[in-house]
Amino acid sequence: MYSQLHETWKKEVENPELVKLPSDFYVGIVEYVKRLKEESRMLDKRTVKANLLRKEMQNVKRMVWELTRVRYGKIVNKVANGKDIPRDALTAEEEQVYGKILPLGETMSNFATEVLHGQLPSSIVDLRHKRVSMRILKDVPAIVGADMKTYGPFKTEDVASLPLENAKILIKQGLAEKVGVN
Repeated sequence: MYSQLHETWKKEVENPELVKLPSDFYVGIVEYVKRLKEESRMLDKRTVKANLLRKEMQNVKRMVWELTRVRYGKIVNKVANGKDIPRDALTAEEEQVYGKILPLGETMSNFATEVLHGQLPSSIVDLRHKRVSMRILKDVPAIVGADMKTYGPFKTEDVASLPLENAKILIKQGLAEKVGVN
């Protein structure tokens, strides 16, 4: 397994495209690492074999870290540039990671597009302008809202529309209850 890992690591580092891995590549690495750890555990730490196993494990860790980092970088780069990744180039484990990266790439692309169209991204605008309608349960003195505007003072049974952040605080303190969202 060491030679397969070494060969794969070398190809991946030298090749600008994703190298096709066997579908059970990571499963094999996991089993190999378990065997190394078990074998090492059973040896006297001062023996030559124990030192060789320790060095082998260090090399395996270094190659696996670099291999996954390089592959992740290639995947993210393709997503960022809107390029497709050949599905046969990914293992099942990497498919799961890719499935989480893809929506982020699309979000970042939309973000850049909106900025280039001269508008704040909708995700930021939505959060900044989110307001909550609430019924006041107890008298509340005037407060400065998250948007730096003054709200109140409020009397019991007043209905008010406040920034989400402030509404959450009043609700948590039992001073108001949510009636709807604007």
